[in-house]
Amino acid sequence: MAYEKELLIAQLAVQRAVILTSVVFNSKVRGTVNKSDRSPVTIGDFGAQALIISALKANFPQDEIVAEEESSKLAENETLRKQVWDLVREVKLDDDASEEALGGAVKTEEDMLKLIDMGKSNGGAKGRIWAIDPIDGTKGFLRGGQYAVCLALIVDGDVKVGVLGCPNLPVEDSAPMTADVSSDSGVLFAASQGQGSISRTITTGALSPARSISMRPLTDISKAAFCESVESGHSAHDEQAIISQRLGITAPSVRMDSQAKYASIARGAGDIYLRLPTSKTYEEKIWDHASGCLIVKEAGGVVTDANGKELDFGIGKTLKANKGVVGAPRNVQAEVLKVVQAVLAERAS
Repeated sequence: MAYEKELLIAQLAVQRAVILTSVVFNSKVRGTVNKSDRSPVTIGDFGAQALIISALKANFPQDEIVAEEESSKLAENETLRKQVWDLVREVKLDDDASEEALGGAVKTEEDMLKLIDMGKSNGGAKGRIWAIDPIDGTKGFLRGGQYAVCLALIVDGDVKVGVLGCPNLPVEDSAPMTADVSSDSGVLFAASQGQGSISRTITTGALSPARSISMRPLTDISKAAFCESVESGHSAHDEQAIISQRLGITAPSVRMDSQAKYASIARGAGDIYLRLPTSKTYEEKIWDHASGCLIVKEAGGVVTDANGKELDFGIGKTLKANKGVVGAPRNVQAEVLKVVQAVLAERAS
């Protein structure tokens, strides 16, 4: 199978990173600072990124990496740096063979800082590039809601491998879509191009058995369940409500943070993912969509922008050629897009 090793390492790397983020999530000390755009970053973000990049560099040393975080905030904050290092030093998989496959532990605090800063690729249409979001949905993470650890391999602008670690989604794929944290939670989602999508229960050691997942059949669009962002700054909620009404959908939208939305519709817990543009200038980041987009596609869905164009992951760090994101079962995508485009045109007039 093509990209078999990449898929294995990506799943193990994300699972190990989830262990670290879960420690932070369940503790009272989140260790948060604000980046230049005022968005929050936590010790969990820094630690997870260091562990993932460590595994990638041990196994694929020539590959480029584009990641959301950089280490300057740690370099100037000794207390924060020590918190992250304590996590990175202590977290490992219980299964020795799996830990060895990842390349083992990060050796020093200095190495940790260097690893975090190895995610500075500008992306592009050539070569092998890994996209990392160590904690997608940081605000959800901080409020005790949904978040995801995200990793994707993009080759010559095409997403080949995608993995999402969703520690707070219910284990059962048949569970109803919810933004609440399940008592029986922790799911690893993965896809390799042309090989379908799977889910696994997250463990602290070796990978658990895989289950094939797919979008649920949708013959009556009025029965669909929408999934959208919690933050109104990430998706236009008013337009979303109008779109639901025009499609005859009466069920309230489920709002949750992160690419857990992609995972939810991919396994049939929901049906339609909308992320409508909130401004003419905002550009979506590739690490916010690459993994989820592939997982939905391999589960039988379609993901485009609001104009029906394929998402272009080969331009750079952003989806600058696209506006908005729409994911849905293949048989209703055109109907959803028609309404989306009409509503957005009305807003623009």
